Amino acid sequence: MFDSVSEIVGSSQLGIILLTDMKRQRQLTIACEQALAMQIELHSKRLPITAIMLPGVLCRMLKESCGVDLEIVITSLVDGQYATVLLNCETQEMFPIRASEAVLAHVAGDRPMFVEENLMARQSVGYVASDTNSVAIPINTLSDDLLEKALEQAIRDENYEFASLLRKEQQRREKKDND
Repeated sequence: MFDSVSEIVGSSQLGIILLTDMKRQRQLTIACEQALAMQIELHSKRLPITAIMLPGVLCRMLKESCGVDLEIVITSLVDGQYATVLLNCETQEMFPIRASEAVLAHVAGDRPMFVEENLMARQSVGYVASDTNSVAIPINTLSDDLLEKALEQAIRDENYEFASLLRKEQQRREKKDND
């Protein structure tokens, strides 16, 4: 379930979405564009303007006018991105969607969201209340661009152990691409 969204310190272009399990014992993070983070935050606050914004309108229209009941399922991790689908509950038809956009649909349209159990166990960390200043992000979920920026920052900060971990992740991805 959605917990919070915030800006990544030092980056005016990126946000972090924090999801938790129902018991709030485990948390999963998803990087997103800052503009999307702002949309999610607006919808999470249930501001009146959100009633006429596209995500909420589309979700309501699908449910009320078309009778389509959707669930969101985060199924796996592929090339550093969470594979996510909108699932039509009646037909079981699946529509791929970016995980961050799916969170917006979850928040704006009150759609149920699930994370595959093994994925949650593998990618999540212990839950930390959202009022803290740090969030753990699994390296294998960073985009190539964000991974490169993190590597550059680790080198600038002379954090060579962390830089080595980031470089190993880059090499793992390069090897996978070449296979």
